[in-house]
Amino acid sequence: MDAVRVSALRERLAGTGWLEAVGCFAGSLRHAVGRRGAEGLLLVGTEAYEPWHLAAHLEDEAAWSDVPRLAPTLLRHRVPEHAPAHLANGLRRLAEAGRGATVLVVAPAAAGTGLLERVRDARRGGATVLALDGAAGPTDLAGLAHERLAVGTAEEEPFDLAQHLVSAAAGERPARRSALGRLADLAGRLGAGPSIRRW
Repeated sequence: MDAVRVSALRERLAGTGWLEAVGCFAGSLRHAVGRRGAEGLLLVGTEAYEPWHLAAHLEDEAAWSDVPRLAPTLLRHRVPEHAPAHLANGLRRLAEAGRGATVLVVAPAAAGTGLLERVRDARRGGATVLALDGAAGPTDLAGLAHERLAVGTAEEEPFDLAQHLVSAAAGERPARRSALGRLADLAGRLGAGPSIRRW
């Protein structure tokens, strides 16, 4: 989806609260991969759904936004024998995910027991787990995720469009505060501190 269509979609969703939810989720994703000690992004779908499209968009956003760790490693439930290296990563990588890893689970339908067990192991190992979930209500996946975006099935928020919005928002640089605004924040923090006594 090109920038013009993403912009038109944003205009259509303005005022629904949905763009704010997407922005929050994308901000969490960007923060997780950009934090100190971050190792990279592991992207995994369900057995019936591989998030190829989101992987491609995140790869593009990583290059455009100069956030290389936003480029994901796509994990697959079944890896064909002669798959190229970038498509040859299986679910075993989830078991190896540790404290610096970020795991983004994309599940338009139920995640499945096997995937949930591996995601649970990754979380126990210290990985940050984010979920882009097709269910509207509580799910087992939601219970494992540090942050979740529940897309639901409303016509205005189809699952593939949600992925476009998330990848575009994750690539956006956070708005920089003006020097005057930063100075006002600093003055406020200094003024709120304990008073200094002279001897």
